[in-house]
Amino acid sequence: MTSHVPNEARVIPLRPRAERPAARPAASPVAPVSPERRPPTVREPLWRDLVGDVLRRERLEQERTLKEVAEAARISMPYLSEVERGRKEASSEVLAAAAGALGLGLGDLLARAQGELVRLTSRHTGAGAGRGTPGTRFDGMCLAA
Repeated sequence: MTSHVPNEARVIPLRPRAERPAARPAASPVAPVSPERRPPTVREPLWRDLVGDVLRRERLEQERTLKEVAEAARISMPYLSEVERGRKEASSEVLAAAAGALGLGLGDLLARAQGELVRLTSRHTGAGAGRGTPGTRFDGMCLAA
């Protein structure tokens, strides 16, 4: 005779369950914030997207194919494609190889990505936003035309 054990799946949630807010006392009503008054939600760009954009832009400016650059960097063409599209978070060795295949140093690649980050974030926060406020650090490069 075999014992019957129920076959139950164990579900592990990827995100913690949202706690339901406790009921507010009726004595202190809070007016809801209208959507027009809420500050716009700005999603900061991901580093992998910025680096991928720089790699793709440089490759296209050199009029080189993905295959040519991947072979020169000794990485697979599908992986380089995913790095360019921001789908993969590449290691520093892979980034250095891809940059080297394009005639760039790793520092050049990262400096260009950092410049793109500054450009994109300053567009959302306004030019010069936060400058001069105590505790604010700016470690970027200054380029003059």
